[in-house]
Amino acid sequence: MNYVVVDRGDQLSKQLAARFHELAGASGMTLNEKAPEMVISIGGDGTLLQAFHSYSDRIAEVAFVGVHTGHLGFFADWKADELEELVRMMTEAAPRIIRYPLAQIELDTAEGIVNRLVLNEFTIKGVDGTLVAQIDINDELFEMFRGDGIVVSTPSGSTAYNKSLGGAIIHPSLEAIQIAEIASINNRVYRTLGSSAILPQHHHCDIISRKQQRLQLSFDHINMMSSDIRSIRCSVAAHKISFARYRPFPFWTRVREAFLGYDVK
Repeated sequence: MNYVVVDRGDQLSKQLAARFHELAGASGMTLNEKAPEMVISIGGDGTLLQAFHSYSDRIAEVAFVGVHTGHLGFFADWKADELEELVRMMTEAAPRIIRYPLAQIELDTAEGIVNRLVLNEFTIKGVDGTLVAQIDINDELFEMFRGDGIVVSTPSGSTAYNKSLGGAIIHPSLEAIQIAEIASINNRVYRTLGSSAILPQHHHCDIISRKQQRLQLSFDHINMMSSDIRSIRCSVAAHKISFARYRPFPFWTRVREAFLGYDVK
């Protein structure tokens, strides 16, 4: 098995990465940074987002495994003291592959079309003032938006920024994207739905800039500024991310433990 390790960069994560390499080498696994079959993320959810974007061009060929070194994350199944068990199961058992939907973000700019994939969310905000945009769904006008910004999340990202905006938590088995507003302004000219909207796989939404404006765009943890965005098409991506599960860890268990803290005996 070819593998690669992406770590958070702190002392503990580096130590765990070095230990994983030792165990993996002794078990016959091969380090291959260019063409891995398994991507091991050691750190937190942010580390896995980094790993995803590092290998998004090989998304159909790789699976991800998360080891968390802090608080329990949504993408991490394994704890720091479980490396030996993880490597043993990776060499002895076939994993169950769980696939989560991704969002496809297509930017129409003055220089051409740019496509990006996101695992959690895409965010657009105004830099010098409020964001002014027309929102179309399936090529028809849905609303005229003015406010701080818009978040388009995947089901796995529905527990992140989207949740803080009052959006729904969506199970990742559902192929959908969710649109949530950030501090919208409502008057006779700009009228918004005021709640999040969930679009299925065969639908898309377009965010069309309605003035000359500098925009801050965020693709998960990656930020960029742009002044030449004409429109942005958001849809469910054709590809999914694959997670290698060597033991069960249901999504709703993750939600319960992360937000409610109940310890079920």
